[in-house]
Amino acid sequence: MADTAQSPTPARRRIPDAAVARLPVYLQILNALIVDGTGQLSSDQLAALAGVNAAKVRKDLSYLGSYGTRGVGYDVAYLVYQIKRELGQHHEWKVVVVGAGNLGNALANYNGFSTRGFPIAGVVDIDSSKVGKKVAGVVVRHIDDLPSIVRDEVVSIGVIATPPASAQQAADLLVNAGIRSILNFASVVLSVPDNISVRSVDLGVELQILGYYEQLSREDMPSTKTKREVAATCQ
Repeated sequence: MADTAQSPTPARRRIPDAAVARLPVYLQILNALIVDGTGQLSSDQLAALAGVNAAKVRKDLSYLGSYGTRGVGYDVAYLVYQIKRELGQHHEWKVVVVGAGNLGNALANYNGFSTRGFPIAGVVDIDSSKVGKKVAGVVVRHIDDLPSIVRDEVVSIGVIATPPASAQQAADLLVNAGIRSILNFASVVLSVPDNISVRSVDLGVELQILGYYEQLSREDMPSTKTKREVAATCQ
């Protein structure tokens, strides 16, 4: 009798973090191309639009099992499907925002969350004066209600929009409530267990990086005095 036992399903191939970070960029470009009616594109074209080299694009897409067709390129709609599948965007991942201040309000009202499959399921704050008010159609609840919100709404992701001094406490509460993915907008490094995924967005750091490039570009430009000296030598 033939052996009918099925072989174990192979483990999912892990995509390098750098490649994962580029997938949303590709997705944004591809969605815009679909709106424009583009059905096919080459890796060279996608690379030019994304600001990376074509070899890197081909490598990134190969992790999805997509290799394109020589002379034809990639099917844009199918590539969108593959990237969304890999990024988990065929599911909704509910979000809870910790902090109902100016930043928390802005994040909760950001339309990009819901349109990408990350609806705001709850907003919490420790300040009783904020509790009961509505933010983006969601009633702000006290931080003590965080575990029940996570449980009842089946929340997957926590967003920290607190002052830096309160961020670690917020992270601890999210982890204790069962959250394993955290988006941190507080300018502080969080200490979390190894099985917790944290992405930090520090706007101050981003501005400092831009300041570096701004200074670099100005140093590369000839000064006004140098321009005058050059002009004088040419007369």
